[in-house]
Amino acid sequence: MKVQIIDKQDLNNLAKLKVIKRDGTKTSFYAYKIDLVLNALKADDKAKHIVYMTIFDALIDEEEVPATTIAKLFIEGLQKAGHTELAQQFTDYRKKDEEAFAEAINPQHKLEQLFGRKDQVVHENANKDSRVFNTQRDLEAGVVSRALGLRMLPGIVAKAHLRGDIHWHDLDYSPVTPETNCCLIDFDEMFKNGFKIGNAWVSSPRSIQTATAQMSQIIANVASLQYGGCSANRVDQLLEPYAKINYEKHMKDADKWIAPDKREAFAREKTKKDIYDAMQALEYEINTLYSSQGQTPFTTVNFGLGTSWISREIQKAILKIRIKGLGKEHRTAIFPKLIFTLKRGLNLNPGDPNYDIKQLALECSTKRMYPDLLMYDKIKEITGSFKTPMGCRSFLQGWTDPETGKEVNSGRMNLGVVTVNLPRIALEAHGDKRLFWEIFKEKMNICKIALDYRIKRTKEAKPENAPLLYMYGAFGKRLKRTDSVDEVFKNSRATVSLGYIGLYEVCTTFYGPNWEHNKEAHDFAVSITKAMHDLCAKWEDEEGYHFSLYSTPAESLTDTFCQDDIKKFGRVEDVTDKEYYTNSFHYDVRKHPTPFEKLEFEEDFPYQAAGGFIHYCEYPNLRQNPKALEAVWDWAYDHVGYLGTNTSIDQCFKCGFKGEFKATERGFKCPQCGNSDPATCDVVKRTCGYLGNPQQRPMVHGRHEEIIHRVKHMSPSMIKSAAQFEASRQGDRREAHASIKGKQI
Repeated sequence: MKVQIIDKQDLNNLAKLKVIKRDGTKTSFYAYKIDLVLNALKADDKAKHIVYMTIFDALIDEEEVPATTIAKLFIEGLQKAGHTELAQQFTDYRKKDEEAFAEAINPQHKLEQLFGRKDQVVHENANKDSRVFNTQRDLEAGVVSRALGLRMLPGIVAKAHLRGDIHWHDLDYSPVTPETNCCLIDFDEMFKNGFKIGNAWVSSPRSIQTATAQMSQIIANVASLQYGGCSANRVDQLLEPYAKINYEKHMKDADKWIAPDKREAFAREKTKKDIYDAMQALEYEINTLYSSQGQTPFTTVNFGLGTSWISREIQKAILKIRIKGLGKEHRTAIFPKLIFTLKRGLNLNPGDPNYDIKQLALECSTKRMYPDLLMYDKIKEITGSFKTPMGCRSFLQGWTDPETGKEVNSGRMNLGVVTVNLPRIALEAHGDKRLFWEIFKEKMNICKIALDYRIKRTKEAKPENAPLLYMYGAFGKRLKRTDSVDEVFKNSRATVSLGYIGLYEVCTTFYGPNWEHNKEAHDFAVSITKAMHDLCAKWEDEEGYHFSLYSTPAESLTDTFCQDDIKKFGRVEDVTDKEYYTNSFHYDVRKHPTPFEKLEFEEDFPYQAAGGFIHYCEYPNLRQNPKALEAVWDWAYDHVGYLGTNTSIDQCFKCGFKGEFKATERGFKCPQCGNSDPATCDVVKRTCGYLGNPQQRPMVHGRHEEIIHRVKHMSPSMIKSAAQFEASRQGDRREAHASIKGKQI
């Protein structure tokens, strides 16, 4: 049956039609795409209606159709309307698109780009120094892997990645190699049962010094067998048994040589020294290691829950060593990322047994930005169990082993991330929410195809490809060479993540740039994350793998997506003209809410995006005012799960300045003497979820722009009365906000 078509909406009658892409992938027919192309060509209404009619009449009775047939019908419609010039423009566009794709999958072309330093890959990772040989070798291999990887991906995914609709993360490693992304290493299992690296079997450590030495060996190896971060969970409790061995040895010596009334003190002092030396060695070893990817292993260390005197000493050593700094200049260590756990009744309030360690953590944060914080109760509420993130911000969800009935965190991993460009969907919708959700649906379908391929490809690994991960305990199980690696992935043991970026820009297109206090706008933003969360839950039910929603840190993507959209839409005020997109659900960095207002605005989103998130607040130099920071920490405990501190800790070794360096187009310089030489200054900024040194390892333009536009969320002085601190602790938002606002200078 054929119908006279009068409006583009009638194309929705083709919604059940399946379109066969050139790679054989089948998708639904999305009518909006016809209209977007016609608008891009600036076709008049007559031409549009003829194109609609041509496509509709030809396809109304079809169940499946090749994408090439739709393209031919589109051209035919334009020609019928007398617009041969538009038909030619469309043909030329498709030809250029195919040529661009051919270039992208050509390894030789990508190598030439790299050698000519025309490829953004040179600065896309702030943890990689592209001037050194091993990193250069990794970059050379990476551009070839990208080209080959694009050939391997489903065509619809590869082209969506190249056009900037979605982003397949870490294309320089995956899918060419079936590597996993990030993980919580099961150090406890490996220490207890031993492990093998290369030709050497390593037995259980008999001292804390040996345990931390083994940790560094494991970290270096794990970092070379995957492409994401790795974490040590509850490291103070993990290392306690091995420090106790030191203590027992010292007690034996004391029994032999020391007077009875001094034996305990002797053994404790010797053990404390061992703990400090072991933790200092671990800090230096991690910062001097290079993985096979040509970068310092992206390592996170979590601590804070231990209550014994040994655990307390480990916690204090970690913080004191970080406060002291690296080397003779006492530079800020970038890795390991430190995460301190706050827990009510343990260390949150005065009188708690470990409150003194919280005070040390505050001092460390004011001087070194780390540690970030995990709020014990809120993390359990949001993610289902307590654990540290895997590297930057990727969280596992609470999971019970169906075979043993026990909760498992360490030894689990993430299989990879695919991120959707939300601002592009909003820009294409031009204020039409119905169209936004139609485009959103199509992009989610592409993301699902991409994530399915991530799972499929990762499952093709063999245990012998990464022995330490699969065969010697890092992933919590010891598989045989003939086993399937899916044994550690299936039944939702592993996660695979749908990422997103730019909720601020999305809502700006619909509500204007000052939408943060607009309830309708905020609810719309939450509805977007909820829609993605619900899709992830649906996919998990269908396939048995945990699809998690991940608030993408977007180190380079904050630049890449925005630059792609500047080319496509031009400089849109408060959206693309900033030259960067905003990470995930974060508040616009150019604005200056109080810390409480910022966190209150953001606190709803992690419940939907429990697969990855972090909050942070910007502060001036807080060295003289740690109580101001403590007020925020205490208030945040009942509101957010994961909190970072951004404060001014730059140092100039020429003039002695400590504070915040002045931003320039090329980097940062000392405001006192103008020094910008990385050899004589230390500039540390939070790039996304972790720290970086942009003077030594430059970052992409968009990330640099985002950093220099960050506005402080607190003045140098906060009110210090006990009543106002208590108001913050009790979660009285109105009173806390008012007290801080009223005392800003």
